[in-house]
Amino acid sequence: MTLSVDVAARRGAFEVRAAFEAEAGETVALLGPNGSGKSTLVLAIAGLLSEVEGRIALDDVVLDDDGGHVPPERRPIGVVFQDLLLFPHLSAVENVAFGLRARGADAAQARTKARAALDRLGLGERADARPRDLSGGEAQRVALARALVGEPALLLLDEPLSALDVGTRVEVRELVRDQLRGFPGVRVVVTHDPVEASALADRLVLLEGGRVTQIGSPEEIRTSPRSRYAADFVGVNAFSGRLERLPDGAGALTTAGARVVVPWPEDASGGEVIALLRPSDVTLSLGPPVGSARNVFDGPVSWIAIEGDRARVRVASAPPLVADLTVGSVERLGLREGVRVWASFKAVEVRVLPR
Repeated sequence: MTLSVDVAARRGAFEVRAAFEAEAGETVALLGPNGSGKSTLVLAIAGLLSEVEGRIALDDVVLDDDGGHVPPERRPIGVVFQDLLLFPHLSAVENVAFGLRARGADAAQARTKARAALDRLGLGERADARPRDLSGGEAQRVALARALVGEPALLLLDEPLSALDVGTRVEVRELVRDQLRGFPGVRVVVTHDPVEASALADRLVLLEGGRVTQIGSPEEIRTSPRSRYAADFVGVNAFSGRLERLPDGAGALTTAGARVVVPWPEDASGGEVIALLRPSDVTLSLGPPVGSARNVFDGPVSWIAIEGDRARVRVASAPPLVADLTVGSVERLGLREGVRVWASFKAVEVRVLPR
């Protein structure tokens, strides 16, 4: 079973153009910042969006194309929406049974299947509770049971953990991961959380501004991010712009109104590129540095994040930079928000990739 998506979907003035595939037995995460088009794509796949051009298919079953549209109730898809959309006047078991009843199942049979689904998710004792009496984690389990009870070919989870508190999120993430691994069909998770995507997905589809910017495994994207968003996801500095060759054989990358000196790639001919720099290769000082670094930029510290004995420092320079230091170095330099620093790095530390 393969989900094939190649569409242009619109909500008002916003348009998403996306093409990707997801195979049965793998979990694909649609990952992107708020406003990137993830929810629009969810509605298109679920059949809840009217302005869709292109093609959506599950193997040979065409759900959308220029010649037709399969209504949502006839699509073999189980969906957990971001807001869950549980019926407040129905009990947990009635919420789970609702989809089966809508497809014509006998009432008693639907309730029996619904109770079994809740039992599998550890909610058998809460089957008669209404949504207002359920915790956030319990409500999430009910929504997941409702999506699974009809044995769909595609399981589509839209921001499944976003409404949960931190403590509950860890517990439910493990539950969702176990359910995804045990689901034999196609699995698609929509999220803006890189940690959630890495924990749940085998493959990532990155969406930015309504366009797919990169597709690959978490490791592939960590190794070679292709956009500033992807670089932020993996925790590296990224510069995108036009590359020109310098007389000494190096390259000059014009980005964010500044020039970054980089090694000239053997297979490059100039043009648009993205360059990557590890935060650990950025040196900070309180005055202009003395040394051989060809790249020196200054600006105020905009934030400091401390994790254990390491600190990540962001400098509001042009281009902006993130440096990785020890906590001892931060204390020795007296770094805090607003302190002006110089950030420097060598050209040879920069890795250049084609856009």
